[in-house]
Amino acid sequence: MGAGGKAGKARRAARVSLWVARASTTVLLWTCVVVLLAAAFGEHLAPSVLGLGGVWSGCLAQTLVIVQRPLLLPADRERVAATATATAVALPLPPKRIYKNNGYLMVSCNGGLNQMRAAICDMVTVARYLNVTLIVPELDKTSFWADPSEFRDIFDVDYFIASLRDEVRILKELPPRLKKRVEQGYLRSMPPVSWSDISYYNNQILPMIKKYKVLHLNKTDARLANNGLPMEIQKLRCRVNFDALRFTPEIEELGRRVVQILRQNGPFVVLHLRYEMDMLAFSGCTHGCSNEEAEELTRMRYAYPWWKEKVIDSNAKRKDGLCPLTPEEIAMVLKALDIDRNYQIYIAAGEIYGGQRRMAALTSAYPNVVRKETLLPSGLRFFQNHSSQMAALDYMVSLESDVFIPTYDGNMAKVVEGHRRYLGFKKTVLLDRKLVVELVDEYKNGTLSWSDFSSSVKASHTSRMGAPSRRQVIPDKPKEEDYFYANPHECLHQPDELSAL
Repeated sequence: MGAGGKAGKARRAARVSLWVARASTTVLLWTCVVVLLAAAFGEHLAPSVLGLGGVWSGCLAQTLVIVQRPLLLPADRERVAATATATAVALPLPPKRIYKNNGYLMVSCNGGLNQMRAAICDMVTVARYLNVTLIVPELDKTSFWADPSEFRDIFDVDYFIASLRDEVRILKELPPRLKKRVEQGYLRSMPPVSWSDISYYNNQILPMIKKYKVLHLNKTDARLANNGLPMEIQKLRCRVNFDALRFTPEIEELGRRVVQILRQNGPFVVLHLRYEMDMLAFSGCTHGCSNEEAEELTRMRYAYPWWKEKVIDSNAKRKDGLCPLTPEEIAMVLKALDIDRNYQIYIAAGEIYGGQRRMAALTSAYPNVVRKETLLPSGLRFFQNHSSQMAALDYMVSLESDVFIPTYDGNMAKVVEGHRRYLGFKKTVLLDRKLVVELVDEYKNGTLSWSDFSSSVKASHTSRMGAPSRRQVIPDKPKEEDYFYANPHECLHQPDELSAL
């Protein structure tokens, strides 16, 4: 072939390449237009044009990609990243809120999972109303449970950040320059005052953030008031709790599997049986324990300096209704409430102190007592020694149960109660422990028949089933009034007579 022929061929190849480039660019631009229109018009356009298939990630500045993972077999957790075939579903993100950033807020949560959960909701709300940037909260790794889990190990951090972008800017870490200063020790750290209203944060905390650029709050439990806050603050707390704080896909998948197994076998009651060793040692409640066990619990209480109360009268505390019910007591309550003995009783708790000996009365009355460890014997090995991840599974099962019964009013009991109210006022039996132990003692000493015992338990709890109600407000006594997260009535669909109050 001559030089002229080669030159002509080269020109034709160049024209073809140019045409392909233009065509590809056109397709790419139209794809972006379709995606942006889908984000703008939502479900009216997306299903018909995009279907459920994947789209080019370069166009998704305004789109959240939800990854749906297949059902995980226990042996496959470590291989999920390599073997899972993920289906990406593009959902429109809320528009970013534009505001002048007043600085950066770092927070270290303290306590167990549900205490930290409520604290995260509070700190997001504080950051929003101070117009600051929140750094993804640090979870407690030094408490009794010594759980090394990071935020991303329990919650879906990307969804958390993206879903709240119309309210507050959240980053996984500080910008490099500020991060370096913090690593060099230039960090102002302090605990905020408990039960504060938003004016405290505006008047005391915001000036410090502006002064230091970065402020670290090293305590977050109960640092925002239950009441007396603007409606938009209360609703943002709810939004974070009920939407933004999703568990990781792995935790949610295992939670769904546990619920599925339970549902296949009929109705189930979740019993939040707070009868673990640390709870008994902390509370000083030793009813039904041997002398040796009582001494062991006392030694444990003195071993932890941050447990302030050391000398405790167990009998007096129990009679005041301040102790968790024992397995024997709760077995009597379930029978008195006519809970079918064939129902499954799921124990949402850690290891029960005293083991099978203390559980004998409950398992005798209710033979279908189960735990996550018995339902998924090999599926939880990656969660061992991670108490918060185990608690997350219990939380999910508790939300789905036919009945939820806490034997003590700790953080999980309260937060689950509020979440079940949000899900349609699902039945939650709020036990009057002071009355229950009084009735139990009367029955055991022969002054009360079983029929009268059962009738009294039923009658005293007809109005304690998680039905719609308003929080009790006690001015200047926030610890004694109803907890916001147990009954966030501002966020619930209340009956007309309650809404008018």
